[in-house]
Amino acid sequence: MPDLYISWSEYHQKIEQLAVKIYQSNWDFNQIVCIAKGGLRIGDTLCRLYRKPLAILCASSYSGPENRLRGDIRFSSHLAMTTEKLGDRILLLDDLADSGVSLRESINWLNRNYDTEIEAIRTGVIWYKACSVITPDYYVDYLPDNPWIHQPFERYEHLSPAQLAATYEQVVLSE
Repeated sequence: MPDLYISWSEYHQKIEQLAVKIYQSNWDFNQIVCIAKGGLRIGDTLCRLYRKPLAILCASSYSGPENRLRGDIRFSSHLAMTTEKLGDRILLLDDLADSGVSLRESINWLNRNYDTEIEAIRTGVIWYKACSVITPDYYVDYLPDNPWIHQPFERYEHLSPAQLAATYEQVVLSE
């Protein structure tokens, strides 16, 4: 399967579709945890829709040219959250289950660090690839051919603030 290119409009629609799938499941969660960076926009949108507290777990496993080399996963020491306690029914969100390692290891991290507080964890992603070692509880698209997904925000990984400023200077000068 060729690479999959996603526009901002498609990206936002898929987040909304994920929100609807979760809603239709009637699951009563009381905490959203998103895996940063990929799950940040999804977590932000769903915490606004559901009016549930958001916590952020920072994880990193990709590096190299075009961020395509998967290595060992590294986690932040703590969750970033504004509530005193983590909820006991957690909706764990990321953008995709590619290898599934980030989701699986995030569940392990949460259980290691908050075991006595957690009653249940369910997972949600936009894209679920066939090569994933974990099946998310909620997903929008199942991708049997494991394409590389180009998300709309990736352009910022190849752009510097100076290049962006030059673009806006050209726009201002042309007006």
